[in-house]
Amino acid sequence: MSADAITEKLIEQILSKKPEISRQTILKRLELERKKASGLFSDTTLLRVIATEFGVVILQDEISAIRLSIGDLVPSLGDVTVVGRVVAIFPPKTFEGRRSGRLSSLLIAEKDSILRVVLWNDKAELAEDEALKVGQIARFSHGYTRENRNGTVELHVGEKCEIAINPEDVDPKNFPTISRFATPIGKISQTQKNQRTHVIGKVKGIFPVHTFSRQDSSSGKVMRFLLADETGETPVVVWNEKVDETEKLLEKDFELQIINARVKKALRAGMEIHVDNDTYIAEHASAEEFSRIAQLKEGMHSVNVEGEVASEPMIRNVKTSRQELLKLATFEVKDETGKIWVSAWREHAEIVKELKMGDKLVIRNVYVKRGFGDQLELSTKHKTAIAKNSLG
Repeated sequence: MSADAITEKLIEQILSKKPEISRQTILKRLELERKKASGLFSDTTLLRVIATEFGVVILQDEISAIRLSIGDLVPSLGDVTVVGRVVAIFPPKTFEGRRSGRLSSLLIAEKDSILRVVLWNDKAELAEDEALKVGQIARFSHGYTRENRNGTVELHVGEKCEIAINPEDVDPKNFPTISRFATPIGKISQTQKNQRTHVIGKVKGIFPVHTFSRQDSSSGKVMRFLLADETGETPVVVWNEKVDETEKLLEKDFELQIINARVKKALRAGMEIHVDNDTYIAEHASAEEFSRIAQLKEGMHSVNVEGEVASEPMIRNVKTSRQELLKLATFEVKDETGKIWVSAWREHAEIVKELKMGDKLVIRNVYVKRGFGDQLELSTKHKTAIAKNSLG
C-alpha cells in the first residue's frame, strides 16, 4: 500500500466517524498543516492531529495494520509496518557522543525491492544475539523512515518498534531470497560503475593477502579472489576489516553470496567487485526457492517455477548454427500471477511431450531469456528437472 493510500484510508476513517465533516474540509486542513510542518512530519502524523481536533480518535493499531511495500516508502513516514525476508545482517556498532548507544543494520527483501533496516540500542541486540537470522521473515511495526547519505530510504527501528519473527499470518513464498536480486556475473558492465550489486558464485582462485601503509601511517589489508557463475568470472577485491572475515570462507569451489558490493573499473580491463564494510559476504545456501511468473526477469538463472500447463506442447526439430538437429517442445505454463512460454530442449522435449492442459508442473533449474517476439521465456539446460506436481 502506498503512502497516498494510507492518507486516503485515514481520511476515510475520519469521515466514517464524523460524516458531518466534508472531505474538502479535511484536505484543506491537511494542506495547511503541511505548510506549517515544512516537511518535518508525515501526512500520517498530521492527519492524527487533525482527527484529534475533530474529536476523532484513530487507534495506533488502525495505523500499524496498514502495511507498506518497500517500493512505496518515502522519507519522513512514521508508524510504518514493513515485512520482508532477512537477506543480510551486519554486526552491531557502538557510537559515542551526546548520547551513546548501539546500532546494527540488516537488509530485507520483498517483491522487487531491498530495504536497509537500522536497529537502535536494545533492538540491535536481536542481531547480536542471533534472534534475527538470515532467511527469516520479519515484520517491523511502528518504525519510521529516513533518507540516508546516499539518498536512499531506509527504515529505522527504535524502542517503540515491535518485531515479529516468522509471523504465522505471512506466507514465506511471497518473499524472495537474494537469488532473485543477484546480477549474473557476465552481465556486470561499465554502466554499473560505482553502483552496489549482489552476486552469487563459486570461488575459482585465491590470491595472498597484502598489507599496505596509508598516508596517516596506519596499515590496511587487501586480498583478491575470483568468483564465477555459469555466465562469467569476476575479480573480487576485499578491504581491511572484511579480509579476516572473508578468509575464513574461502575455499576453491565454495559457493558465496556477496551482497551490497560496489562495482569498480579494474586496473587493467573490465570491471571488478569490491567488498567493504557495507558488504555482506557469506556461504550461499542453495535452498530451493520458487519464483512467481510475474516476477521473472531476463538473465535470471537457476530458476524454479510451479504452475499449470496453459497450452499443450508443440514438438519440432530445430537446426542449430552448428548444423546439429535438436528436438524442441514449446508450451505455456501459468500461475496466479501470469503466463510464460517454456522451451524444453533435447531430452526435456521427450519428458513434456505428453503433457495436457491443466497438468500441474514443477520446473527446476531453468533460465529466463528473450525468445520469439522478444517475449520472456523459460529455457531448459542440462541440469533442468521437469515433473508433474503430485500435490497438484
